[in-house]
Amino acid sequence: MKAVILDAASLGDDIDLSPLHEAIDTLEVHAHTAIDERQARLDNADIAITNKVVLDDELLASLPDLKLICVLATGTNNIAMETARARGIEVRNVSAYGTASVAQHTLMLMLALANRLPLYMRDVAAGRWNESALFCLLDHRTLQLAGKHLVIVGHGELGRAVSRLAEAFGMRVTFAARPGNEAQDSRPSLASLASELDVLSLHCPLTDQTRHLVDAEMLARFKPGALLINCARGGIIDDSAALDALRDGSLGGLGVDSLPEEPPRQGHALIDAMDEALNLIVTPHSAWISPEARANVVALTCDNLRDWLATRT
Repeated sequence: MKAVILDAASLGDDIDLSPLHEAIDTLEVHAHTAIDERQARLDNADIAITNKVVLDDELLASLPDLKLICVLATGTNNIAMETARARGIEVRNVSAYGTASVAQHTLMLMLALANRLPLYMRDVAAGRWNESALFCLLDHRTLQLAGKHLVIVGHGELGRAVSRLAEAFGMRVTFAARPGNEAQDSRPSLASLASELDVLSLHCPLTDQTRHLVDAEMLARFKPGALLINCARGGIIDDSAALDALRDGSLGGLGVDSLPEEPPRQGHALIDAMDEALNLIVTPHSAWISPEARANVVALTCDNLRDWLATRT
């Protein structure tokens, strides 16, 4: 069996790939793969291993030997799933590899926004503390998390991990109903919780039901000063509407670890707005990147390979 990794650089150069070499007869490793290089590199391969390289309908139709796609991530939106099923190509992803890493990042954003860290860092750098008539600066009203209401969308392992950390800070946590399934879900809808939440944290997949889940209409329901955090997928938030709410002061803080297009080659309004005096944090899809999480991706992918190979003996 021959396997090809198309974008090994997405795991970083400090992660040991030898377990993958040991799990398969032949492993060809490419740090990066451009669109026009995919066909040649996957020709005659039995297994494609990819993180974010797109395997679309046309490409899959041109690879008669391909039998398995291993995704080095949870999301499979870069794979033409319908075509893969039609052609008998199995797709296996990995999940729960970065739970601790992403939960930690989520709490980092929550704490930083609650304490208005972007604003106070900006003030200190501008010399405003040096000039203060008091021993401290009191210009930005902070939010004590203890006793505050955190609403989480996404009741999976990650959402539950964030819940446990938030409860350690004394927060009250409510899980919202699954978007699009509110009628059959015993949990309250996000719309019904919006007016009473102090913090909203998103940990759900990007689907037709969650795209722009937090739009201008939803933001208008929020309690004034609420914090919004997205460590899920870009597109779940209407970024333009969120930025408007942040600028007019109705939204108390915004922290995102993902954007609709990554990397943002053409720029993005949220990145441009980081020059403004706003309680805004944008991180470069880095919530998952702890060495432990990236090593877990390799280990779980090895499990996928071995399990799949076992079914063929």
